[in-house]
Amino acid sequence: MTDTVVLTSVSKWFGFKVAVSDVTISFGPGVTGLLGPNGAGKTTLMRVVAGLQRPSQGKVEVLGKDPREDVDVYRRMALVPEDESMYERETARRFIETMARLGKVDDPAGKTEEVLTTVELTDAADRPLGTYSKGMRQRAKVAAALVTDPEVLLLDEPLNGADPVQRAQLIRLFRDLGGAGRTVIVSSHVLAEVERMADRVVAMVDGRLAAVGSVVTIRAAMTDRPRLVYVECSDPRRLAAALFRADGVVGVHLEDGRVRIEASDARDLALQLPRLAVEHGVRISDVQPADESLESVFRYLVEAR
Repeated sequence: MTDTVVLTSVSKWFGFKVAVSDVTISFGPGVTGLLGPNGAGKTTLMRVVAGLQRPSQGKVEVLGKDPREDVDVYRRMALVPEDESMYERETARRFIETMARLGKVDDPAGKTEEVLTTVELTDAADRPLGTYSKGMRQRAKVAAALVTDPEVLLLDEPLNGADPVQRAQLIRLFRDLGGAGRTVIVSSHVLAEVERMADRVVAMVDGRLAAVGSVVTIRAAMTDRPRLVYVECSDPRRLAAALFRADGVVGVHLEDGRVRIEASDARDLALQLPRLAVEHGVRISDVQPADESLESVFRYLVEAR
C-alpha cells in the first residue's frame, strides 16, 4: 500500500485551545473512518489535510506535496465539508458544472451528468439548492467533490440528513471508491455506518490519536479490559460453575437464562469452553461476543481518556 496522506507530528491550536495535538499518521487507498466525540479534533484535522488551515506545528503531505505550498494538489483532492453554506439560488447542475470547470475537467457538462446520476440527483438537478433537503444538499456536495475524479476524498459527516436509502447508497459509493484505489477518509458520529463502510478506524480523543487499526485489532490491544461473551446452553448453572475454576476467567454471571463470561484471553476461552461443556454434559447452542463492535470499542476509548 502506498501512503497518499502523511501527517508527521502535526498540532493545531487556536490561541490557548489545542484542537489537534502531535498527530503522526498516514492514510492510503481504501476507506478509513475518522471517529471521535464532539471537540475531538476531527474537522480540524481534515481542514489541515485539505490545506484550508496551516498546522501550527508539524508537516502535512498529500500525494507527496504540501497542500499549502503546491496548489496543483488541489486538483487531485476534494473535501466535502459538514457545514451547510451553499449558493442557494444556484441549481445543483450549475453548481457542480462550475466545480468541474474550476477543476479544468474535460467535458464538464458530461462529467456533471455522470456524477448527478451517481448520487441519484438527476431528476432534481435543475432545482435551486435552496429548495433541497439536508440529505439532498449532502449528495450535491458529494457530487461536486467527485466531478474532478479526486485521488483523495475527505468527507466530513457526509451522511447527515440522508434518509436510510440514501445512506445505504452513499455507503456503497464510498466503499466502491475505496475499492477502486481512492483514499477516502470519512468522519462520522454514526458508528454502525462507519463499521459498514470502513475497514480501518482512526479514533481521536481530546485532539490526540486514541487508536488506529481495524475494530478487531484495536479491541485485541485492550488487554486491560476483559473480553465479554454470552453463552446460551442447556444448563447455564452447571456451565457457570465449571467456568468459575477455568484459567483466565475473571467473572461469570447468569443473565436472562444465559451465561455471561468475562475472560482475560478470548482465544484461551474459545479452547476451554467446548471442553468444559463436554466434560459436564452441557450442550452449547450459541456463543456471542458482546463487546467487539465499533460502538463498544469506541466507548472504551472515550471512557479511558
